[in-house]
Amino acid sequence: MKVDGGLIAATAMSFLILILGLVGCPQKEGPAEHAGKEVDKAMDKAGQQIEKAGESVRDAAKGDNK
Repeated sequence: MKVDGGLIAATAMSFLILILGLVGCPQKEGPAEHAGKEVDKAMDKAGQQIEKAGESVRDAAKGDNK
């Protein structure tokens, strides 16, 4: 089966136009994405607090009082 070079070029251009069109359109953030970002923020804060607590325990074990 012989494939025409023009057909391949036309198909590639179609995909390129489709991709550029999708990238160029701004996506609105939906409620699930917004909730996910809020969960990420909460997890980051919780991780920082756990890290601080761990440092306090380590310092207390060494006898350092801060």
